[in-house]
Amino acid sequence: MEMKKVYLETSIVSYYTAQPSRDLIVAARQEITRATWPMLVSQFERYVSALVLQEAGCGDPDAAQRRLDAIAEIPVIGISQDARELARNLVAKNVLPKEYPEDALHVALACSGGMDFLLTWNFKHLNNVLLKSVIVRAVGELGLEAPEICSPEELLGE
Repeated sequence: MEMKKVYLETSIVSYYTAQPSRDLIVAARQEITRATWPMLVSQFERYVSALVLQEAGCGDPDAAQRRLDAIAEIPVIGISQDARELARNLVAKNVLPKEYPEDALHVALACSGGMDFLLTWNFKHLNNVLLKSVIVRAVGELGLEAPEICSPEELLGE
């Protein structure tokens, strides 16, 4: 049986490697991410993108190094012209906010990479019940197939 492909958006890597938070929601998401990481390794083909590497490398040097170390062995999807064009299209059609073009690029990279899932903790602009159907429709209108956008608990049915 062919393994499904999952795109790990930067929030997943950040929650996986971050120091434990005192915020209960953040702490729960960190724990869920850490608990599901071994299942992601064994049950899915995991991918990140050049954008994830760029974002993961920002901020506190020690935290950035932990993030980059965690994804060092994961295949990287390059930022193609097609992905850039799809991201621009998603922003131009007001599918995703122009203030967050990187979110549109994450969607575009997951699409161009043929991902089955885009895994994220970004509920504001990506994994949002009102927005997901709009993203799927907009991507479909361009003749492409959008990945299922979900959190780790949604993906693994926890």
